[in-house]
Amino acid sequence: MKSRIALQSLVLASLSSIALPSIAAQTEPLSTETQNTFFAQIAGHCGQAFAGKVVSGNAVDSDFSGKSLMMHVRECSDTELKIPFHVGDDHSRTWVLTKAQQGLKLKHDHRHQDGSEDAVTMYGGDTINDGTVQKQSFPIDKDSIDNFVKNGLTQSITNVWHIAITPTTFSYQLTRANRNFQVDFDLTQPVVLPPAPWGHK
Repeated sequence: MKSRIALQSLVLASLSSIALPSIAAQTEPLSTETQNTFFAQIAGHCGQAFAGKVVSGNAVDSDFSGKSLMMHVRECSDTELKIPFHVGDDHSRTWVLTKAQQGLKLKHDHRHQDGSEDAVTMYGGDTINDGTVQKQSFPIDKDSIDNFVKNGLTQSITNVWHIAITPTTFSYQLTRANRNFQVDFDLTQPVVLPPAPWGHK
């Protein structure tokens, strides 16, 4: 009887030792080789800033008209890129691109001039397929839908964001019904670095 109990204990211990690595492995980022290449292309411009222009938009995007537009690949790690988007003297926006549990995640960090968070912040979405080495799309996630509804932005609950990169151009695009906003940045001509975005050192 004792030997049977001892054997059962040994089997349970063995199963436990097998299960634990499996659970741990699930916490590893699962971005694909395609997405890793896409991420690395943007990271390759770390420390540089680039001027941009609106190439698609409508009356809703009038705030961007006639203002200098600049992106800055400012903070880079193996799993996260922080890219401030400056619109004239408005330094409230930072795009945050992360290697997530499944694929890539894009969030929008919005701050006030005193550094405090805007009520509408850290919204965005996750990739739902491999995309390509030049373009990834981020359909809106549930948390962002909830935030938009709470703040009366129901027109935005079908947002899809897109980021594209080639050797010469970085593009940021927002699409939904009756909306197609896109800014292209010239990667061939780095510009003088902008100030720190609001709320970031």
